[in-house]
Amino acid sequence: MSMPTVSSLRRYPVKSMAGEELASIETTPNGFRGDRAYALVDTATGKVGSAKGVKRFGELLKWRAEFVAEPADGGAVPAVRITAPGGASFESDASDASAALKAAFGASVALSSSPPQGLLLEFAAGTLGGKHADTTELPLAGATPGTFFDLSAVHLVTTATLRRLQEANQGTKVDVDRFRPNLVVDTGDESGFVENDWAGRTLHIGEDAVVRVTIACPRCVMPTLARSDLAAEPKLIRMIAAHNLVDLGDFGRLPCVGVYADVVKPGRIKLGDRIRIAD
Repeated sequence: MSMPTVSSLRRYPVKSMAGEELASIETTPNGFRGDRAYALVDTATGKVGSAKGVKRFGELLKWRAEFVAEPADGGAVPAVRITAPGGASFESDASDASAALKAAFGASVALSSSPPQGLLLEFAAGTLGGKHADTTELPLAGATPGTFFDLSAVHLVTTATLRRLQEANQGTKVDVDRFRPNLVVDTGDESGFVENDWAGRTLHIGEDAVVRVTIACPRCVMPTLARSDLAAEPKLIRMIAAHNLVDLGDFGRLPCVGVYADVVKPGRIKLGDRIRIAD
């Protein structure tokens, strides 16, 4: 196998909204700088606005957020420009921003850059398996306290996995945007779910950055939902389950695409950077 390389870098300034493609990004101990810097929070229930809560927040995937200035180390989080599905846009610190978000997602929501203690992630019954099969909410950011991440801070997928999914789903294009990775790894001509075998291994990316792969990334209803430029694809999860069920221990055997990783050594990552896989 030729050495893998970085083929796409993606950051999502607001949780569950579409985000930005970048030429380079600085990693921090908590993932890509600026990634999931903001989220909608329901101040009445203590739950985060995530498209996993389809009934109320599924439409978040049709919104887009982009930073108005690049986040800096140790500085205040810059404002984001938010674009609604109809094309109207506003900056998050503008006087009309709160009203626009409340009109779309409810009077008790607020855009936050600081997760309140005890924030919960809500999802549909049956999302998890094993001993957690009946679970419908969990504390947010169990692996990365003080952030808006579900689990680990970095999510990556390989071109091999995307190619295998496309081979299995000839009727519809399998778009990488459905899976919302931070990092797409070009694995050349390989096909198959190669990153499943990277769990517990470290990836040395470019000159400095090092991440350690933790677990395969389980998939819920989110990849099936419509985006501003993608129609709903309700059969997608069943297709993934038919080809890549992964045993995640207490969480059961779940359909997975890509893997989660933790940052071992921060550093800048650029498009085209080579990736060395080590034990």
